Amino acid sequence: MSDSPKSGKKKNLTAMRRSARSFALQALYSWHMAGQPLTELDAQFRVEYDMRDTDMQLFSELLHGVAARKSELDGEFSGFIDRSLDELDPIELTVLRIGTFELMQRIQVPYRVAINESVELSKKFGATDSHRYVNGVLDKVAQHVRQAEVKAKR
Repeated sequence: MSDSPKSGKKKNLTAMRRSARSFALQALYSWHMAGQPLTELDAQFRVEYDMRDTDMQLFSELLHGVAARKSELDGEFSGFIDRSLDELDPIELTVLRIGTFELMQRIQVPYRVAINESVELSKKFGATDSHRYVNGVLDKVAQHVRQAEVKAKR
């Protein structure tokens, strides 16, 4: 791997986006569990956490976009899960919402990246094997919402 400035910027951007996803997961989890208003959560995270190395635009897009489209996102992946939404672990549910949002709304992100980032969130915050479940569900979502891209990669 090269140590060129361009390579460093890409690594930094990747890390900033990963941080945004991580903070968004935590904020959305709080929203889901406690029903705290999004504007309060947004402000709370900006004040209480060191977010200097975070893509704040992505954080905001995920926080507000996932919440605004919750029903649409749930409807998209609910046909690919083996239990009701209420029976999903809250972390798995939140990760599935973020991953589905990225697959549906952030088409500039390759589907494999969107899935991988969700798997990594599951590994970091979820139960022991939740990443396998998330991977399987999001793979099916990708086949549905990104048919052309998935077929081109296979």
